[in-house]
Amino acid sequence: MTFIESIQTCFRMYADFDGRASRSEFWWWSLFVLLISMGAQIIGDTAATLVALGTLLPYLAVSARRLHDIDRSGWWQLIGFIPLIGWAIMIYWCVQEPATPSRYG
Repeated sequence: MTFIESIQTCFRMYADFDGRASRSEFWWWSLFVLLISMGAQIIGDTAATLVALGTLLPYLAVSARRLHDIDRSGWWQLIGFIPLIGWAIMIYWCVQEPATPSRYG
């Protein structure tokens, strides 16, 4: 999946927590969010807040679908609330190969 396809897919599946997301879809989307967040921060705090609010739900959705791809529940995203260890675990899970078969389709 290319950068543009990933962005289109994530906005099209804005609040779809079902199914699976490939590694490329997740990581291209993460790069997109990082870049527009940095640009919005340069513009100002209000723009950064609007970008954060506008990308939060699709980011949660693509993260849940990425976890489904490795046969984990989307609720495992909550482990990210644990500083450092939780973040490291989420990064580790998001770089893993897809599970076959997966109970999520």
